[in-house]
Amino acid sequence: MSQAPTMVSRVDDYLATRRHMGFDLRIAGQQLLAFARFADQTGHQGPVTIDVAVRWAQRGTRATRLTWARRLEVLRPFIMYRSQFDAGTELVPPRFFGAAHRRLVPHIYTEQEIVSLLHAADQLQPRDGLRPLTYHTLFGLLAATGLRISEALHLKPLDVDVEQELLMVHQTKFRKSRLVPLDPTTAAALKRYVEARERKLGGIKVEAFFVSDRGKPLVDRTVHNTFGRLRGQLGWIARGGHVAPRIHDTRHTFVCRALLRSYQQHQPIDQVIDALSTYVGHAKVSDTYWYVTAIPELMAIAAQRFAQAAEGGAS
Repeated sequence: MSQAPTMVSRVDDYLATRRHMGFDLRIAGQQLLAFARFADQTGHQGPVTIDVAVRWAQRGTRATRLTWARRLEVLRPFIMYRSQFDAGTELVPPRFFGAAHRRLVPHIYTEQEIVSLLHAADQLQPRDGLRPLTYHTLFGLLAATGLRISEALHLKPLDVDVEQELLMVHQTKFRKSRLVPLDPTTAAALKRYVEARERKLGGIKVEAFFVSDRGKPLVDRTVHNTFGRLRGQLGWIARGGHVAPRIHDTRHTFVCRALLRSYQQHQPIDQVIDALSTYVGHAKVSDTYWYVTAIPELMAIAAQRFAQAAEGGAS
């Protein structure tokens, strides 16, 4: 008599099928496997039930109701897939724990804050090593282009063409690749970094564009830890809904500042938002609107234009 399949084997089958269809599912896959291990370790047998799904979603003493809802959202496609094969599968009702998404207001950086961050990066130890310039250039690139931190860290040396003032970003979120034009000042900063990297490392072949003093690719966690220390030194207080300013807030800031410049230059905003969405690598324009925050400068322009429209209508 054959043994009943484990939940891990069911998840493995689901992930293999979906990835064969072209879906990446890196983060979702990790969460689904965490659910599967939880189900198997707690002795659950048979198809997915509401009980085991909810117990997994609520695990952890610090998890919030929003976290529970997000976990069930990740789980729901898998449950629907398994319902084709397991007659006893129980579908968790939508919004079982309420909405799974809530937009926390991001921290929109001022120009002075970005300048202060770069100056703080210059003070990193060892002062005579590559590390200060690496972080100065990395944070400057994020602020100047709105790249995702993962995109910047995955850049290869050949992806950066400082002469043509272009970046090639490969197969990132949504499995898209794109060319990112650079401002001449940004390209010049990247060129200075390349030259310093070659001097400091003495011709060592590097696999990534941004590297440590030993020529190794920067690790995401290390970058976030370094940013956290610099943020603490600067004494920043969050102006948004998050506990503290984040690296990802440079992307929100880039979108807001790009729109502000477009309004100030009287450019057609419909065309601008389309171009901006492509530039930052979004799959659809609505994803870009998610990044727009009602900063005072944008609201002032909106109020001015509303007043002009109202006056025109009254006349």
